[in-house]
Amino acid sequence: MNKAIDPSTLKITDMRFADIIDAPKRCTLIKIYTNQGIVGYGEVRDASSKTYALMLKSRLIGENPCNVDRLFHKIKQFGGPSRQGGGVSGVEIALWDLAGKAYGVPLYQLLGGKYRDSIRIYCDTDADGMDNDGHAMGLALKKRMEMGFTFLKMDLGIGLLMDVPGALNAPLGFIQEMKENAPHILNVQGGSVTADMVRKQKSYDIVTTAHPFTGIHITEKGLDILEKYVKDVRDVIGYEVPLAIDHFGHVCVEDCIRFARRIEKYNIAWMEDMIPWMYTDQYKRLLNSTTVPVCTGEDIYLKEGFEPLIKGHAVSVIHPDILTCGGALELKKIADMADENGVAVAIHMAESPIACMAAVHVAAAMHNVLAMELHSVDVPWWQDLVKGLPSPLVENGFIKVPDGPGLGITELNEELIAEHINPDIPGVWEPTDEWDKEFSNDRIWS
Repeated sequence: MNKAIDPSTLKITDMRFADIIDAPKRCTLIKIYTNQGIVGYGEVRDASSKTYALMLKSRLIGENPCNVDRLFHKIKQFGGPSRQGGGVSGVEIALWDLAGKAYGVPLYQLLGGKYRDSIRIYCDTDADGMDNDGHAMGLALKKRMEMGFTFLKMDLGIGLLMDVPGALNAPLGFIQEMKENAPHILNVQGGSVTADMVRKQKSYDIVTTAHPFTGIHITEKGLDILEKYVKDVRDVIGYEVPLAIDHFGHVCVEDCIRFARRIEKYNIAWMEDMIPWMYTDQYKRLLNSTTVPVCTGEDIYLKEGFEPLIKGHAVSVIHPDILTCGGALELKKIADMADENGVAVAIHMAESPIACMAAVHVAAAMHNVLAMELHSVDVPWWQDLVKGLPSPLVENGFIKVPDGPGLGITELNEELIAEHINPDIPGVWEPTDEWDKEFSNDRIWS
């Protein structure tokens, strides 16, 4: 225990935020302050809104942050799938950071101790600018291997076919409409909803049309191109390193099956988010129709959201994001349920070092983790956002689990945060007093 801190009388006094960009995405960092001077670090999920966390402030002021599970039970009703889970999840990891600091122990110890001292990182590589050139993607992945990474993931999807005549089949004019109004949906990096799309109803309608309802199909020519892309990648990197694929595109499950059967011979580690996560029966169809492992989960909130997929044997790998699923303890519960049902875990992570270290601690405490994602290899200042951790943070494709209290982060690099502040959301750790007395009758039953 930290003798300078009395955990029994610790109280939350304030919550403030800093919004940064390009880390590699837009991130909202959280500080939760206490009456004894220690501060807990959290983070709202990438491309989300701090409103999801701000609305929780009045429910937390005056509470003891060490009562993490009780507070989580109090606030979890205000979360939801994807970015809607970012507030609850980000606050939860900040509470664990405070609890660890108060008792002087690392987060992994509060979760039951660790299975491993370091976490294998898989390195995501975008297909932007690769056109239809699998050889170029292979060379990009080869560079990751030369950096020491032992697990790889690449983007591969219908975005590569968008400008190829005869590769895609859709209602006449629809693909052109998508190009004009919502190009992100066909962009292998994207699918994200922007503020501009929300304001333009046509864009919003297109980008939020789920896979079964777009009417897009891949032709045999398109499948030939995608298969060749995978073959060309494997010809460069070989077959010894695991290779996963992501960002396939909004097409029906039948086309996903056709594609999966084409690439079985290339030893793919998993296909990720081929269809929306809530279509459990479609995932079962896909899994039972191919030998390629099937993965989803980065947009699922709470253990209950994962249960149909895990207990229904609809996936090979689950892919939770600690900033959507409910935070650290919920991620551990999800992993334990998956472990009991023979399902592996690969942790999604595209955020700052705060969320990264929270995920590292949970990965250390789970039995069935394959690897954890790193989306910021090409951001040179990323690890410098925090202090107190080893440098380099990622070494030979692994992150060492820190033994410092809480997340293991001693302080944030305030100068660097200020340098990368989001110009659309200026201000660093500004007061949020207007949220202190926000109120509703929160009871969800009568």
